Amino acid sequence: MKQILCKVVAISIGFSLYAAVSHAEPSIPPFYQAVSKMTPEGKLGQVIKKEQIPTPISGAQAWRIAYISSDVSDRKTISTALIVAPIGKAPAKGRPVMAWAHGTTGTAQNCGPSQLTNPAVPLNEYFLLNGNSWTDYGLPSVEAFIKEGYVVVGTDYQGQGGGGKHQYAVAITQAKDTIDSIRAVGSMPETGAGKKAIIYGWSQGGGTTIAAASMPDYVSKKGTAFDDIQPVGFVALAPYDVAVTMPGTRLDQAISEKMISELTASFSDNVFNFAHFSMTLWGTQAAFPNLQLTDLLSDDGAKAIDTIYSNKCIHASADTLNYAYGSEYKNLLKPQAQNTLAWAQAFLRGSVNPVKPLAPVVIYWGTKDTVVPPVMGELYQKQMCKLGGNIDRVQLPGEQTHFSTPGTAAPLYLPWVKDRIAGKTLANACPQN
Repeated sequence: MKQILCKVVAISIGFSLYAAVSHAEPSIPPFYQAVSKMTPEGKLGQVIKKEQIPTPISGAQAWRIAYISSDVSDRKTISTALIVAPIGKAPAKGRPVMAWAHGTTGTAQNCGPSQLTNPAVPLNEYFLLNGNSWTDYGLPSVEAFIKEGYVVVGTDYQGQGGGGKHQYAVAITQAKDTIDSIRAVGSMPETGAGKKAIIYGWSQGGGTTIAAASMPDYVSKKGTAFDDIQPVGFVALAPYDVAVTMPGTRLDQAISEKMISELTASFSDNVFNFAHFSMTLWGTQAAFPNLQLTDLLSDDGAKAIDTIYSNKCIHASADTLNYAYGSEYKNLLKPQAQNTLAWAQAFLRGSVNPVKPLAPVVIYWGTKDTVVPPVMGELYQKQMCKLGGNIDRVQLPGEQTHFSTPGTAAPLYLPWVKDRIAGKTLANACPQN
């Protein structure tokens, strides 16, 4: 009897420890632990913590930073970022800034790309054969940009190491993080950064890029850590844009139900895409507290999704959904969505503003992209061209997937970037009807 009781106690203790570990907050490096305890007080773009880190890139120096930003509702936030800058004296007007907006890495505090052991390197993608990590990290074309004398900054976005819940796929929030990362770089004398900047981004960051292009009021704000930044171009790799699928439409209950139904169907065709969609629900609810996950998910589904995205990054999240639910992952959804009007309004409010872009935009897309429907970029181009923007849309050669887009696009956007920095005249790329 005594032996049986001992075994029961041991099992109970083991189960308790397992439960505690499984629900523990993700571990983050000391820099981010310190930042997550700070409060978001200060000017937009103000650097509140920094540390110099090594980089293998020739002629470069690098830092991790934490800085002040804000979200879709103008609440102050803390974002973290990676900076790589040339060594040596900067030109009189300062170095141009390339601001990278990364693709989906996840929503937990340990999902920021700058947290990796050696982050100040060229882009390394999880899915590609030469990928060497559990996540995407690094900065595309960073070596070429350093040789040109540019400073490169890559924000992690809020909620990916600086505390708070990451507002995944709320493009306006991520656009503010990216714009404020330029201000942060400019406020650091050691970077030699000037006013001129280009934003480039992929996937989640592609949507971030085109959102930032249509935010003139935020870009021109005064009283920041570094006023009067000058975006001269935007490079969007496989961007998403929810709002553009419904241009000029006045939302009502019927339209909202149709919108939510179509989004759910479009991104629930496989468990990987469903991970992105359910993460979007989690991130949108984080941005708009009037929403409830149980509006669209079952009670058990909402609990599972909250547990997963509070603790895991994207690929681990997708694997967890696949392991736990297999082909039954759609059962996490409610048979009939509720509060759809509020959700549709939130999706649109967090998406790209229907405002003429500040500078030329170029979009790169592949015919085999099954993650972000390329039609979103096509509709965006039509909408912004009507508003007077200069929007080019370039089909990548061959049959490029979502994940081959950054590497395939690089040789094409490098000369485009150089011309925008040099101030060369650019013919209007909008289709002539």
